[in-house]
Amino acid sequence: MRLLATGPLRMLSPGLRQKVLERGGLEPEVARDVGEIARAVRERGDAALRELTERFDGARLATLEVPRAEWSAALARLPRDVQEALRAAHANVERFHRALLPKPVEVEVAPGLRAGRRVLPLGRVGAYVPGGRAAYPSTVIMTATPAKVAGVREVVVATPPGKDGKVPDATLAACAVAGVDRVFAVGGAQAVFALAFGTDSIPRVDKIVGPGNAWVAAAKAAVAGLVAIDSPAGPSEVLVLADEAADPEWIAREMLAQAEHDPRAACVALVPTPALAAAVEKEMERALGPRRDVVEASLARAGAVLVAQGEEARAFADAYAPEHLVVLTREPRATLDSLSNYGSAFLGPWSSVALGDYCTGPNHVLPTMGLARGFSGLSVDDFLRRPTHQEASRDALRALAPVAETLAALEGLPNHAAALRARRERE
Repeated sequence: MRLLATGPLRMLSPGLRQKVLERGGLEPEVARDVGEIARAVRERGDAALRELTERFDGARLATLEVPRAEWSAALARLPRDVQEALRAAHANVERFHRALLPKPVEVEVAPGLRAGRRVLPLGRVGAYVPGGRAAYPSTVIMTATPAKVAGVREVVVATPPGKDGKVPDATLAACAVAGVDRVFAVGGAQAVFALAFGTDSIPRVDKIVGPGNAWVAAAKAAVAGLVAIDSPAGPSEVLVLADEAADPEWIAREMLAQAEHDPRAACVALVPTPALAAAVEKEMERALGPRRDVVEASLARAGAVLVAQGEEARAFADAYAPEHLVVLTREPRATLDSLSNYGSAFLGPWSSVALGDYCTGPNHVLPTMGLARGFSGLSVDDFLRRPTHQEASRDALRALAPVAETLAALEGLPNHAAALRARRERE
């Protein structure tokens, strides 16, 4: 097992420290590929999608859309316990997100002046669901469920097919459970561009949400000025913040669970002593498991077990701003109160990220690459618009026009003031 960095945090060279902190980033070949894919999809639509799917996924598609009957059949083919697990996860995610729904507001700001804010759902949303190395029905539930709770009219899922051109049964079954409206067997950056531009088969959406690899993240960032996106999330990451009481196996398990997602995943542990760091590394070596190649590539690229405690550890954790923050300290709530930057936190020894990945309720689509400093995890808020309105009476106009006219003059905008004077002159 190879780690990018080990040892005391304070002993890291500035360059290596920065490499641990600045995981991710757009690599030149990714930018080049994404630009070419964008041009192909914009210019040739469905034909480009078929060619790119054959090139990247090895699948020849007769049609891009997966008929609804196949979703129901996929759900029926799954074992009963799997069906029940999907429904249980969906129920928890739905319950949590329903509690987050905001309410419309209307208030009398001043005598005769009412102002308000409505809460309206988006019309059509595209949910990107990763595939390729594995099926991710949990991502269907995490993206489609809050959209439906918010009242989105149409949820469109795009996901890569296997070499046989089929979407995995687990993914289709989750679409049936979560109330998805349409499914397309298209993945990668080309799916993002199809959702943003629209093609003959795939409708243009108002917003694109969901996690993906570096190419998907780059494509989402590229279309952010054309459609809304949740955040340019990239590969999975975790930071484990531990004290002397933490179990080294559980620290190792949390790191390995994220490392197995992707060779580009990032996994860091901050522990208080060299002895605990050595124990964690030993447990990681022992428990690498069947996805060893993926895990080792991830750890060598962006994995670290560092010795730090107290303010040094907390400052580094906030600077890292992890997607998943695992707090394995004696008083996890108190530790959390001292931190600000994280996508979702998992408190105490029984709160594994693996629970949150599937069925605790909060979303597993979270900001990565340090973007938790400015973004939050996916929720019903991402599927709502909040337009405001104002209604002034004649008395309110009379009272407030002098304020607005003074400020308009200050800004050199005489027609603003004239619009108000024209109304006052009708009194």
